[in-house]
Amino acid sequence: MTKTFGGVTAVDGASVQFQEGKVNGLIGPNGSGKTTFFNCVTGMIKPDSGSVLYRDKTITRQSPDRIARAGIGRSFQLCRVFPRMTVMENLLVAVRHTSIGRQLRSARDEEELERARGWLRRVGIDHLEHAEARNLSYGQQKLLELAGVLMGEPDTIMLDEPAGGVNPALIGRISTLVRELNAEGKTFIIVEHNMEMVMSLCDHVVVFDRGRPIAEGAPEIIQRDPRVLEAYLGV
Repeated sequence: MTKTFGGVTAVDGASVQFQEGKVNGLIGPNGSGKTTFFNCVTGMIKPDSGSVLYRDKTITRQSPDRIARAGIGRSFQLCRVFPRMTVMENLLVAVRHTSIGRQLRSARDEEELERARGWLRRVGIDHLEHAEARNLSYGQQKLLELAGVLMGEPDTIMLDEPAGGVNPALIGRISTLVRELNAEGKTFIIVEHNMEMVMSLCDHVVVFDRGRPIAEGAPEIIQRDPRVLEAYLGV
């Protein structure tokens, strides 16, 4: 895959394979192309060349909603929630495909409401069901965004810096939830700068530098790789 912006090559002929059923990490210095890569995979932007295969099917250049329905859910580096909607309304909007007003008027299905409450309990913010999203802390908004992703019932979950701006207690909660969901069969691909979280949570790690992977393997191997130490850790 290749993606350029003007004269800057953000993703430079990158070829990557992630492991199904595992927690995969995607790390690298700032500006190494990780989020651009995420955006190309999930249809937020179109790659200049290359293809994306998901379970042997090409999803390159499909719209984000089609990719989501194919089984890939994602969060964003900066939280994307509807600030003036309640926590519950945010979850109901996440899984409906009509206009927002119509979504909220028709959101009376008890089974769907209970499913939303179940995910709120899983992420630990069920007590905030009726609160407006703008009144949540940043960490709570991250949990709300994750619950919205899970409402789509994806098989593969791509998280862009889930620990960014989050206190240690919430990082621990997110890590525990990832482990539980992975044990239930969910595949994860996580972009993260918190190396303690990456090395303790991930089964497989891919390292980006200057728009392409320079190393991949188990965390204990990545920590000793001289290319990683030079590019990422500055050793």
